[in-house]
Amino acid sequence: MTFDGAVIREQGVTFALVVVKHHVVQSRFEAARAITSFQSCFPGVPIVLVGQDSRGTPTYFGRPDIARFMASVPMSAVPWKTYTI
Repeated sequence: MTFDGAVIREQGVTFALVVVKHHVVQSRFEAARAITSFQSCFPGVPIVLVGQDSRGTPTYFGRPDIARFMASVPMSAVPWKTYTI
């Protein structure tokens, strides 16, 4: 399985950002399940999910302070990487 994500260190906080389908971030149950499934890829690091709607507008799900911060960061500024597990 491959997925796009990034490990970011900002203001002393390291976290992982993982791209998922938009419907995943719209459902608390699906989002929580997705975060749990990615924990083995990023052990000990908070995970924030990002899904984009049909217009490309991102929606974030995860730790509220990180999600709020990421909402102000352009997607093009994120150091994306494709991960294979």
